[in-house]
Amino acid sequence: MVMDKIMLTLAIIGALNWGCIGIFKFDIVAWLCGGQTSALSRVIFTLVGLAGVWCISMLFRNREEERDAA
Repeated sequence: MVMDKIMLTLAIIGALNWGCIGIFKFDIVAWLCGGQTSALSRVIFTLVGLAGVWCISMLFRNREEERDAA
């Protein structure tokens, strides 16, 4: 459950960043981390991508199984 929230937060950050790129042509992550090719930017972009994959798995989970596990 905690991992879901962390991954969902990262996915939201990625979505907001893509929204800024689409609307304003401004990459917030690259700006904060020193460019798109900096090591920190690449780590953040990778984590956001992995979070997106994790969120796909959230679509296919059975809600009843989650309630039983809690």
